[in-house]
Amino acid sequence: MRRYGKNPDEDDIRVRPNPKGNRPRTNIRPKHADAGEGLVLTVDRGRLTCLIDGRTVTAMKARELGRKSAVVGDRVAVVGDLTGAKDTLARIVRVEPRTSTLRRTADDDDPFERVVVANADQLAIVTALADPEPRPRLIDRCLVAAYDAGLDPLLVLTKSDLASADSLLESYGALGVPYIVTNRDELADGSAADRVRAGLAGRMTAFVGHSGVGKTTLVNALVPEHRRATGHVNAVTGRGRHTTTSALALPLPGGSGWVIDTPGVRSFGLHHVDPSRVIHAFPDLEPGTAGCPRACSHDEPDCALDEWVTDGHADPARLYSLRRLLATRERREGD
Repeated sequence: MRRYGKNPDEDDIRVRPNPKGNRPRTNIRPKHADAGEGLVLTVDRGRLTCLIDGRTVTAMKARELGRKSAVVGDRVAVVGDLTGAKDTLARIVRVEPRTSTLRRTADDDDPFERVVVANADQLAIVTALADPEPRPRLIDRCLVAAYDAGLDPLLVLTKSDLASADSLLESYGALGVPYIVTNRDELADGSAADRVRAGLAGRMTAFVGHSGVGKTTLVNALVPEHRRATGHVNAVTGRGRHTTTSALALPLPGGSGWVIDTPGVRSFGLHHVDPSRVIHAFPDLEPGTAGCPRACSHDEPDCALDEWVTDGHADPARLYSLRRLLATRERREGD
């Protein structure tokens, strides 16, 4: 039914009143060509601390980003007051494309992914050799997450004054993962920090590990001007106490790289990991998958990798290590 005449003019059009006096919604978004480029250092209850031109600026996510969130390590575009002065608040209007995304889930049955850090290129898996006891399954899971995200893993073993690292290193020898072994005396005299810092030079490295393994203590030694609170291991449960509650990116002295300290984890779910991507971290085995059946799990009777190894193209220990990592989704970390 036609509400107006055949040739209505402006006076015939009914306009709804706008009591709020705000502007009508539009799908056209500003380009913010003059936005400042920032790096997200930490996130705390909706407030993000960003580094912009050498200044730390507190910002919040703009509404136009919708559900898209920014995490530590993200490169962002920021508008508003970028002076970093007290009680000022800027707005993050754009999150730049990420080069890498390290994710985890609460467990293997949880479909909800949590982004740990963005744009890192190395994952330092920190494990104590004693107090608390090492958890190889958690190490395996972190390795799978690193390979899936395209990060280079680095194994950092602490408290070697309490236990030997030989047996643990032997189990990961076939993977060729670089490692650094430290003890408390070396942390005290600074030699441990020097060796670890050399392995982080020129890279953005995320530190992950179980609570109480000395992760934050090591970060404090690497960046002494930004000390974070540390805890102790419970003598009854053998578990560490969560003292680091949020991830924090810190520049290494001399601008030689970045270290991201993350909260201690009790589990590292791999629900988000596609097992077919893990093989990319094994360039000596990957060509052998050409003869595998479709959707091969690489741990079944018809897997072509067995023949590939038998023909001498790769070390059998490498295939064993691959299958051990792929099986971590079926095992809990404490097993």
